[in-house]
Amino acid sequence: MKALSQKRRHPLAALALLVMGLMLTGGLYAVVTTVNQAKADTTTYTAQEVQEGEKLFIANCATCHGLGANGTDAGPSLAGVGAAAVDFQVGTGRMPMQMQGPQARQKPKQFTTSQTREMAAYVATLGDGPALPEEQYIDGGGDAAVGGELFRVNCAMCHNAAAAGGALTRGKFAPPLAGVSSSHIYSAMVTGPQNMPVFNDTNITPEGKRDIITFLNTIENQGAPGGAQLGSLGPVSEGLFLWTVVLGVIIGFTIWLTSRTS
Repeated sequence: MKALSQKRRHPLAALALLVMGLMLTGGLYAVVTTVNQAKADTTTYTAQEVQEGEKLFIANCATCHGLGANGTDAGPSLAGVGAAAVDFQVGTGRMPMQMQGPQARQKPKQFTTSQTREMAAYVATLGDGPALPEEQYIDGGGDAAVGGELFRVNCAMCHNAAAAGGALTRGKFAPPLAGVSSSHIYSAMVTGPQNMPVFNDTNITPEGKRDIITFLNTIENQGAPGGAQLGSLGPVSEGLFLWTVVLGVIIGFTIWLTSRTS
C-alpha cells in the first residue's frame, strides 16, 4: 500500500492521467464521427452518389474550398455545413461564385438537380449538419396566418413585410423571396446563408418553418390586389410617390391657373 501511494504521488502521474484522458476522448470522438458518416452514407445517399459528388466537388469547388473541403483563404471549410447548404447555395446558382464580392449573387444554376444532390451527398459525409428538408415540411400545407406572424417577427426586418427584400450594410442585401422554391427557403432558414441568422429547430420548429413557407406562397399567389405595388416598400415609397407626383401635379395645375388669369 505504501509503494502504491508513492507511485500516485509521482510527478509524472498527473501527466499520465491527462494523456489517458485525451486518448479516451479522441477515441470516443472518432467512433461517433464514423457513425455519423456511415449514417449519412447508408441511410440518405448511395455510395455512388457520394463518389460522383466528390468528383464534381474537386473539379468545381476545390479551388476555393480546398481538396478536402477544409477551406482556404478564398473559401471557408464545409465540414458540418450539411447537405442543406449545398441545396441552397448550388441549387440557386450562388455557388460557384461568379466573382468575389460582399455576398454571393444569384445567377442561373450550373448543375442539374441530380448533380446538386451528389455534391450534397459528399458534403454530408464531411460532418453532421442540416439535412435536406423532409417533404412534409415544404408541401405548403401549413397555417398561413401563423406563418405570417412568425415571418414578421423573425424575417420582415430584413426581407420586408411583403418579402420584397431590402438593403443591408456594406453593399449587402436581403433578396426578395418571390419565386424561391420551398426547399430553398427551408434550407436557407436552417443554414443561414450570407448575413442571414440560423433558425434551428429551437428557434423555429419545423412546423413553424412550414407555416412561414405557406405564408410566402400565399402572398405570392394572391398578387397585388391594391394596385401598383410601388416596390412593396410600404409608406416610404407611397409617401415619395405623393410628394413627387401628386404634389407636382398640384403645383403644375396651380401654375396653369395663374397663367390663364393673367
